[in-house]
Order: sequence, then C-alpha cells, then structure tokens
Amino acid sequence: MFGEQKVSYSGVQPSGNLTIGNYLGAIRNFSEYSEKYKTFYCVVDSHAITVRQVPVELRRRTYETLALYMACGLDPEKNTLYVQSMVHEHAELAWILNCFTMFGELSRMTQFKDKSARHADNINAGLFTYPVLMAADILLYQTDVVPVGIDQKQHVELCRDIAERINQLYPGTFTVPEPIVSKSGMKIMSLAEPTKKMSKSDENTNAVVYILDDRDTIIRKFKRAVTDSGAEVRFDPEEKPGVSNLMSIYSCFSGKSLEEIEREFAGKGYGDFKLAVGEVTADALAPVQKKFYELLADKAALEAQMKKGAEEASWYARRTLSKVQKKLGFLQVR
Repeated sequence: MFGEQKVSYSGVQPSGNLTIGNYLGAIRNFSEYSEKYKTFYCVVDSHAITVRQVPVELRRRTYETLALYMACGLDPEKNTLYVQSMVHEHAELAWILNCFTMFGELSRMTQFKDKSARHADNINAGLFTYPVLMAADILLYQTDVVPVGIDQKQHVELCRDIAERINQLYPGTFTVPEPIVSKSGMKIMSLAEPTKKMSKSDENTNAVVYILDDRDTIIRKFKRAVTDSGAEVRFDPEEKPGVSNLMSIYSCFSGKSLEEIEREFAGKGYGDFKLAVGEVTADALAPVQKKFYELLADKAALEAQMKKGAEEASWYARRTLSKVQKKLGFLQVR
C-alpha cells in the first residue's frame, strides 16, 4: 500500500492474439478496480521471451495489448498503463527475489511443467524462474490485491511465500498480496477439447475465440464447438463439459445466471444454443474491436502513453527497490 489507497496489480503477456478467456478471466474486469484501488496494468513483455519470439511480432503485439487494455475500458488517467521492459526495476528486484526463492518451490509450479512439455526444445532458466519475476512485478508496487484467473492463483501464493520469508528476515519490507478470483475469472475452456483450458497458442484455431475475431468467424467457431451426448442445455462440468463451457461463456457475456440459461433453452437443441452463444459474444466484443482499431491507428499516442506510464510506474518501483536494497545492505551512494 502506498499512502492510504490500496494497490491492485495485473499483467497480460503480448504473446499472441488474446482470447475471450483472457478477456472474461481478466481484462474485462480490470476497469472496476480503478474506482477502489491505485491500479497498475502492465504489458509483461519480459515474461513473453521465456518462449522464442519474432522481434517484429513482439513489438506489434506490445502495441496491440496496450491498445486492448484501453479499448476494454481502462482510462489512462485513472490507471497506470505501461510496458514491463521499460521499467528496469522489475528485473532488478527479480534477481534479489531469486535469492530468497527455493528451487523446490519453483519445481512444483504447474505452469512450468505444462510449458516445459510444450517447449521441450527450449526449457530455459527464465521459464523456470519466471514466477519470481511475476512476484517482483507484484511486490514492487506494495500490492494489496491481485485479480487473477484460477490458473494463476498458484503463482500469487508463491509470491506471498516469498514476501513473508523476506519480511521475517527484514520486517516491514513488503505488503503481502491477496489473490482475487472473480466470478467471471472462471476458466474458459477449449471449444474443441472442453476439458482443456482455452489457449491462444492452440494450433487448432477453431478451438479458440479471439477478442479480435470478426462476427462471422466467432459464430462459425461456436457452431463447430464440441458438445455432449443428448440435447439438454444443463450445467454439469463432469458429465457435460462442452455444454457447461458454452453456458459459462453465455453467462459471462449476457449476465444471465446458469439457471436462467437452462430455462431459456429448455426444449431447444444445441444448434439454437450455440448460435445464441456466438451472437452474444460477437455483440459484446464489437464495441471493443471498434475502439481498439481507432487506438491502434495512432501509434504516436500509444507511444506517449507507454512513456507516461513507465515514468509513473518507475516512480513507485524505485521507492520499493531502494527500500529493499537498503535493508539488504547494498550501498546507495548517489
């Protein structure tokens, strides 16, 4: 916490076209936090390079992710929006935190195991230690709350463990953050394999709905979505994972409860239901897409926001980093 206002921190990787899972699980909910917290929203490009990137594409996606933040309702006057690599304190604190993080803790991280399996030819040290960089992202700003999807909660728990370990040695160093998993932070699953999380890196493009997919593409993908035996629209993730996933998506975009959805489609077939899910998704994303392309057309304005956001973030980050360095015994001769 800085001053009297509590702090909220979130970050999204610029590592491919963002999905409705990213949108529903995180980005769409971000703007509501600015009314209650001092908010930091970061394009975490340093995290992205744990997987090999094409430089020109990484730069393009960094612009796009910042534009998407703003298109989804994040007001730069109310939120600090910035690019991670432009604030060097993230990398500096990450090294310090590495020295207070146990090898066994990192080896238990589920996402390391998953990414190692997907990128067996590039199991680099950054892939192993990137939860520490994530901890640095959060702790730099004395963060009180971290809005996350369910799959990221393990990383926030590690961040808390690191903060508490350092606070025991050097009292009062860090605020210990709390993860917040909102109702709409539920996992959005693949349209082709509804027992697997929707992923922007999925090779089957029909399994994934991207925020920037056009209306026809969105509806076509939902029409092709895998459902289950029978024809009843009923929420049962164990017995009916396909239909349950579509119900979750419909609920998030329409605001209707699962019970209301079951009543709405009672006696109707999966075809009607899948078309309705596609239409409500396309309708919800249309204004976001319009604003996104308007913002992306003004590259100079986006760069001005990157500079402004980085300067503001650095001001807060330097305060924490200097405090940590002093407690550790690093010299601070200016």
